[in-house]
Amino acid sequence: MELLAGIETIAAEMVKVRHHLHQNPELGFEEHETSKLVAEKLTKWGYQVTTGIGKTGVVAKLVTGAGPAVGLRADMDALPILEENNFAYKSQKEGLMHACGHDGHTATLLATAKYLAENPHFKGTLNLFFQPAEEGLGGAKAMIDDEVLSTFPCDAMFGFHNIPGLPVGHFGFRRGAAMASSDRVTVKIQGRGGHGAMPHLAVDPTMIAASIMMNLQSVVSRNIDPQHMTVISVGSIHGGKTFNVIPDAVTLQLSVRNLNTETQNLVEKRIKELIHFQAQSYGGSAEIDYIRSYPILYNSEKETDFAENVAKDVLGESKIITDFPAMTASEDFSFFANECPSSYLFVGNGLSGPHGCSVHNPKYDFNDDLIAIVANYWAQLVYRFCPQ
Repeated sequence: MELLAGIETIAAEMVKVRHHLHQNPELGFEEHETSKLVAEKLTKWGYQVTTGIGKTGVVAKLVTGAGPAVGLRADMDALPILEENNFAYKSQKEGLMHACGHDGHTATLLATAKYLAENPHFKGTLNLFFQPAEEGLGGAKAMIDDEVLSTFPCDAMFGFHNIPGLPVGHFGFRRGAAMASSDRVTVKIQGRGGHGAMPHLAVDPTMIAASIMMNLQSVVSRNIDPQHMTVISVGSIHGGKTFNVIPDAVTLQLSVRNLNTETQNLVEKRIKELIHFQAQSYGGSAEIDYIRSYPILYNSEKETDFAENVAKDVLGESKIITDFPAMTASEDFSFFANECPSSYLFVGNGLSGPHGCSVHNPKYDFNDDLIAIVANYWAQLVYRFCPQ
């Protein structure tokens, strides 16, 4: 792969920015210093910059003439995880770290922004979306609710995520459902408390919770087409305070993932039915708060074809995965994709060490080599989408 002249120099500068962001992680909707840094650099490079979109989001606009409008997006938020790496730029904030690579996504888009500002060999409008709060808080939706796509309309939008376990710089593309929906379910099981030595006088919500937890998996194994995908995970269970008291109530928190809307509807129906009937069968009751948090991320076929063809020309076909497996993780780029023709692609972060271990892991780290690789790709994608 041959990089555009000057990309490597800019990427080296943005590696330093990435390390600074890694040292100073900020949680969703709290990315005040990150947004300030991003806005200052973009303003310096000549972009029209708007801040405070979706609370802490930043949008940069560069117009080079009449032509199509293309959007590129990066997320900025970190996670509440205690970092276990020991390199020089490890997190300086106890209990917070960039464990998903959003520091790298931001630095990569900044590298792209600087290169295109210095080499504006395209005719049209470039909109750069620096999004807050991807990690479960719906920062993309917050930006859309602030009418970001009305203010900065795009003919198409593109984004990427690094993928540990995939060779560095290999690009994966998938048409249609690429990442799963994310539903959050809170279940309060109401029983009747009592003495642990006299369970017959109580209605034990822990017994109801255990039965629900086991039987939830029958929804996956007996209600869903085996060729489809559903994940139901119990992330937390809370009830009681001591060993000899049966509590009045137990609370469960579930994560539910689907790659098909019809399946998602069926799963929600069956989960609710199963929970209520299980609780009633033991003499208790249940309250269910079922929230559809992130929708399924659908990649538009036309935009994905375009993005993949650019990658083949830039990287060579040997580094392209044309039918990348759909992921059961979720991504709130899906909110943008619901409003605008879009494609979200996957880029290999590496096979070993901190680059190869899973995201959301205290030993994970974004691979700095991707900054030049992806910035080079983004620049060439913009040139082809908005030809002179």
